[in-house]
Amino acid sequence: MKLLSVNLGQPRPSSAGDVNVTAIDKRPSEGPVMVTPAPAKGRVGLVGDQVCDARHHGGPDQAIYAYAREDLDFWEAELGQPLGNGVFGENLTTAGLDVNAALIGERWRVGSEVILEISRPRIPCTTFQGWMAQRGWIKRFTQAARPGSYFRVIEPGEIRAGDDVAVVHRPGHDVSVAVCFRALTLEPELLPRLLAAEALPGDLREVALRRTA
Repeated sequence: MKLLSVNLGQPRPSSAGDVNVTAIDKRPSEGPVMVTPAPAKGRVGLVGDQVCDARHHGGPDQAIYAYAREDLDFWEAELGQPLGNGVFGENLTTAGLDVNAALIGERWRVGSEVILEISRPRIPCTTFQGWMAQRGWIKRFTQAARPGSYFRVIEPGEIRAGDDVAVVHRPGHDVSVAVCFRALTLEPELLPRLLAAEALPGDLREVALRRTA
């Protein structure tokens, strides 16, 4: 299980969304990158990376976003075009890990220092739709249920392309990233199931509790 690339983004103009700029265009970094906690919305977990929509991105539960190379390869075949590492706005492009099957609260060691914790799936937005320039992209991405995952930073440190990735803790429930995504999108009847995950972010727990009530 490997980290193929660490991808960073800088602001660029955008006609999608309501902030007119985006940092979704992530590019692989050539050297080591420092991982730090993201204490508030608009803050991210990689030094040198940025988000522009501070209301909806960044913060402790969305410090770092990972997507699997295997899922990018799936979309390459679906779309009939090459997709480089970072093209989905992911900070980490992985190989040998089923990111969507990872459990909420699962912890990964990246390299020798960094510990990350799975927190929530990515929900597609209009910025993503505009960036991909694919008609009906949000619907298509949602139906595929290959969202990738956001992480919390548990232990900071340096990471770089080629680092080993190891699962160091796996919770005793069955709430995967994919199950969480399906519950929040097309299958709300799954929402009560999310309550089994102690590491579920507070806003998602409130959604699940309302459904249970």
